This record gives sequence, C-alpha cells and structure tokens, in this order.
Amino acid sequence: MPSEPEQQLRAGGGRAPDVFTPGGWVPMREYGEAEEVDFAIVGTGAGGGTLACRLAEAGFSVVAFDAGAYWRPLEDFASDETEQQKLYWTDRRIVDGSHPLKMGSNNSGKSVGGSTVHFAMVSLRFRPEHFKARSKLGYGVDWPVDWREMWRYYDEVEDALKIAGPVSYPWGPKRGRYPYRAHPMNAAANYLAKGADALGIDWTETPLATLSAPRGKAHPCVYRGFCVTGCSTNAKQSVLVTWLPRALKAGAEIRDLAMVGRIETKNGRATGVHYLRAGAWRFQKAKNVIVAGYAIETPRLLLMSANSEFPDGLANSSGLLGRNLMVQLNQAAWGQVADEVRSYKGPPSLAISEHWNYEDRGKDYFGGWSYMSQGPLPITWAKSLAGGRGLWGQALIDEMARNNHSVGLKMVGEVLPYEHNRVTLSDETDQYGLPVPRITFSLGENEQAMIAHATDFMDRSLEAAGAAERWKEMDDTCHLGGTARMGDDPATSVVDPDCRSWDIPNLWVCDGSVFPTVGGVNPSLTIQALACRLADRVKALC
Repeated sequence: MPSEPEQQLRAGGGRAPDVFTPGGWVPMREYGEAEEVDFAIVGTGAGGGTLACRLAEAGFSVVAFDAGAYWRPLEDFASDETEQQKLYWTDRRIVDGSHPLKMGSNNSGKSVGGSTVHFAMVSLRFRPEHFKARSKLGYGVDWPVDWREMWRYYDEVEDALKIAGPVSYPWGPKRGRYPYRAHPMNAAANYLAKGADALGIDWTETPLATLSAPRGKAHPCVYRGFCVTGCSTNAKQSVLVTWLPRALKAGAEIRDLAMVGRIETKNGRATGVHYLRAGAWRFQKAKNVIVAGYAIETPRLLLMSANSEFPDGLANSSGLLGRNLMVQLNQAAWGQVADEVRSYKGPPSLAISEHWNYEDRGKDYFGGWSYMSQGPLPITWAKSLAGGRGLWGQALIDEMARNNHSVGLKMVGEVLPYEHNRVTLSDETDQYGLPVPRITFSLGENEQAMIAHATDFMDRSLEAAGAAERWKEMDDTCHLGGTARMGDDPATSVVDPDCRSWDIPNLWVCDGSVFPTVGGVNPSLTIQALACRLADRVKALC
C-alpha cells in the first residue's frame, strides 16, 4: 500500500519539507499555472534538480515537476530493503530483446531528487579520451564537448557535494584535492587493494558523495550500510539534500507527485506542460521546457507529445529519439575468505580500480571498465546467489549463513551505442492513462568480450587476495544512457551541443539520455556537471 508521502502532496501552500528538520518546513515560492514561467523542468534528479538550482540562482522563474514523493529522509527512510523499494521507479514497463533489462533498483528512481536518493554515491569523472571515443579510440561517437570544459564543471559539482576522496587520484590529468577526506576502507575494500597490489595495478579509495565530516545540519556517514535504499541520516549528498534546498531558497517551485504527460507546442515552440496532480490534469505555461526524466522517461515523454506539427514526436527529426539506449555492465566475481569481512558495513564501494578505463593494451574489445569492492544487503545478496549462482532451498540458506565471509568485486563497464537498442511506446497504458514504454535491449559481441575479460580479471584478483570457492555473476546491468543523443549534426543527434533540441529552440534535455557514449564510470557526476554547464549556456543564450 502506498505510504502517506506517495499519496498526499507535501510541496504546496507556500512551503516545502525541510529535509534537515523533522516535521520542519521551508518557504517555497509558487507560480500560477497561467503565469508563463521562464522554465518548466520535468524531473528533479541529477539533471533536473541541479539545473533547477542553478537557473533559479541565476534569477529565472522555475517550476520543477516530479512524479515521485517528497521524502523526509530523517523520518521516512527505514533500514529495510523491502520498505525502501518505494524509492524505485517500478511502474509497468515492457522489456524485450535478447537481453531484457531489469528495471528498478539499479537504474531508475521515482522521488523528488530522482535516483540520487538511492544511488551508490560513486562519483567519478570520465576519462578525457572517452569524450572523443571515435576520433581518439576508434569506436562509438564523439561528444560535442571537450574534456577540459567538463573538468571545470566536475570541480564545481565535487565541491557542491563535498565529495570525499583520496588525496591524489591515480588516473587521468592532475586534479585538485577532493573537498573532504576519503572514508576509511572496510574489510571488503582491503581485499580489492590486496588483489590489485598482487596483480600490479593501481587502486584507491572510491570518491563518494557521502560526508566524511559534518556539513551544516548533515552529519557524517555512520557506516550503517543502507546507502542504496536511501540514507536516513542525510550523510548521502543526494540532489534532495543538496541542490534542491538551494533551489527553493533561490525561488524555485517544486511540485511533487506531478506526472507530466505531454509537452504542448505552437508554431514550432514549446508553450508548457500538461501534468497530472491531485487527480486532475493541469497545464503550466512556460517560455522554455527542459526534460530531465532520464533515458526511459525522457524519450517516452517526447514521443507521447507527438502532434500535428511534430507527428513523430518532439525533437525527432533525425528519427533517433529513443534509439542508442545504453546501460553499463555490472558483472561480478565473488569468493569466500577465512576471516570475517562483513562487507555490508559502510558504503557499498570503498575501494576502486580504474586501471582498465585508462589501459587499452591487452583488450580484444572497445571501451573501458572500472571495478569496485562490494557490500550487498541481505535480500540483494540472496537474489545474487539465487539468480547468479543458481542456489535455492537449503543450499541458499546455508550460503546465506556464510555471508560474513563473502567478498566480491563488481564492474561498471561501457556498452556501445546501437540503434536497435531503443525505447518506444507500446499499446498498453499505465495508471496515468499514458502509453507504457517498451524497452528493447541486446548486448553485442563487444560487450560479451568485455564481460569475459573483466570477470576473469576480477576472479584472478580475488584469487591473488586469498579467496576460495570463487564464482562469477554474469547477468547484471546498471545505469542507463543515450536515447536523446547530443551532437554536432542534426542528422545524427537529437539535441545540439547545448542540449537544446535541433527542432524546437526552447526545448532542452538535461539528463543521461544525452550521453553519446557512457564510458566505464558511474554517470551521476557527469550528469550534474552537464547540468551546470547547461545553466551557464542558458544564461548566455536567454
């Protein structure tokens, strides 16, 4: 049964929840629906929430919509994997293709703050060459931005989130120190370090968006380990507790439980959004519309907004809207050790190696991958053992009893863009009366070669660290990208280098859907950096 925040509006009446104070409120400016605001933003996650803040602080009038609830982490979040599924986007979706995607916990969120409310907090920069994968490395397509420009925005986001990371980072161009000290490593991270040392490659503490020291009303991480089901102490630096409080203070309005179903256009320009809230469809006028719903909901909304002016959907003159859907590979290697590890203590990844993001020799495939130490919670671990290892019944119970001695390494690997991997609209409708998205996905030979290399290498690392009874988890993916590619050519991309539609000058996209390639690192830092960049471009253009 839906909880109270999932049924009743919390943002309204001139106030929004104060996420730092139990039962508290902060003032919120509100705009009339007939009032033409400067920007209507659809989605309040890594892209939309960041942008709402930066545009409001620049003096623009902003209304941001989110289909999810406005949570109070200190009161609403429990140390319970089942209860916290309320943070995932689990609406009806049709998945097919040779490798149908598992949707929900690992790739989407339905909440004010988006999936950053339950993300694993790993905050990595792209390898510079990955922005020019085609011209520098011979695969995929180039981004229409230069890594040096992105580096400046990475600096801004890392400071805004007070990323906790190592004193010096082993890979890539020289960068400044992270704002906060790295978190101490747990036993699982020590096993990654031991294996990497034995194999002669670099490793380091994982840069994380969770506090290692106090920040305002937020306390540092207490290492309770429930990071990916929502942080109940506000140590996690999600969009909900970072960019959005700033956005409200700067005058933005946030509308929770507001499902946008269509963007209206007239004479080739967007005029506002139709949205369902409190049981009624409404319309908000806007001078500009920014879509930030991530790689599934963004193309879905643009396709649902087809009209006589744009019969194939908005921003779709190239025919590429919804195509080039990418995920990231998330295979793992596991083993047993004699000492007690308790890998679930602390954030799930406290050590990382990006060796294979930066080393291209010895590969029979394109692209990069990183790997990290792991700390699965009980239900997640049981699913891995059942689905990945085929254990059931008493065998599963016996293995669960040995949980404290399990160690694992998991990859985040690059998947290439293929046009046949795509998001379309089905004939079915959901609880809003909107077409259910169909998600078609298949891995290619390149991805299979990367999986083989990565799982073998991680297995060798565990062996070198002394783990026995090793096995490989071969079927998992994470993080989404693509479907509204940014580029230099309107014939081969959906939005231009400023993330603005080639077809509709006041329609923009700001989320992971604009990624031309996804690299071998978690995407949240890059999405937020792109949002900061877009805010500066908007200020220059509008």
